[in-house]
Amino acid sequence: MTLNQLNYVITIAEQGSINKAAQQLYISQPSLTSAVQELEKELGIVLFHRSGRGVTLTNDGGEFLLYAKQLYGQYEEILDKYGKNGSLKKKFGVSAQHYSFAVKAFVDMAKQFDMLKYEFAMRETRTAEVIRDVSTMKSEIGVLYLSDFNRKSLEKLLRTAGLEFHPLAKCRAYVYLWKGHPLAGQAAISFEQLRPYPCLAFEQGDNSSFYLAEEILSTNEYPRIIRANDRATMLNLMVGLGGYTLCSGIISQELNGNDFTAIPFQEDEENHNSIMEIGYVVRKNTFLSKMGELYIEALKEALKNSDSKDTQL
Repeated sequence: MTLNQLNYVITIAEQGSINKAAQQLYISQPSLTSAVQELEKELGIVLFHRSGRGVTLTNDGGEFLLYAKQLYGQYEEILDKYGKNGSLKKKFGVSAQHYSFAVKAFVDMAKQFDMLKYEFAMRETRTAEVIRDVSTMKSEIGVLYLSDFNRKSLEKLLRTAGLEFHPLAKCRAYVYLWKGHPLAGQAAISFEQLRPYPCLAFEQGDNSSFYLAEEILSTNEYPRIIRANDRATMLNLMVGLGGYTLCSGIISQELNGNDFTAIPFQEDEENHNSIMEIGYVVRKNTFLSKMGELYIEALKEALKNSDSKDTQL
């Protein structure tokens, strides 16, 4: 039994004529008759009474028609939703550490599509969840960084998750703080200068390994540390408490505004600066969608146009 045969039975019943049904289905009358006879033989019942005035359903045919309409109706719903011209919105998602440039790239990508036809998701989240989201195909692309400190551990996690890392840019660490901060006018800021102020770090959940931290020098002993779980809260804490964070320095003033600044971190004998290699992760042996390709291009452009003066692309 095929879906075509179900459609044939439904159409014949509606038209009351094999000839009219054949015209509507764009097939020959002998082909339609043969298809129905084959179905009757397979089922072991007679579906239609045939006469010179047309066809009518038998009792068995009437009962079968109820099931045929239900089954074929579900098939049509699937086509309406998932077919070539279906109404199902195509999905595209990105999971990233808390980077404004990653959001800026997402905005630039999304503007190129009709959002009535697509379902987009931009997830700023924890490092482990970036890896998990891409591994489980919740997101197509993940954005994070590697450094000498975390590289070995994160590369192991990526291999286990079936992911591969593609580098995009390298940069030294910066101190990110509010422009009204007492240190905002410095050309460079050392760890010793930062001691009186609270260090701000993104929460990494129960999986709070130092290697998953989004900030460099995560193993240092900070006399004052406050953890946040989103970028807006982090910015509010910078203003309200004079906090700071150690980051890539690649920021989007278009999204974050002009009230914050990134100042080079000045290393010393105990606290060395770290080269942060920013890139994206995808599942191995997969091809990027059109949206994925455009997002990577927008990401490269956002990094290229950043305010960080030592970013290497």
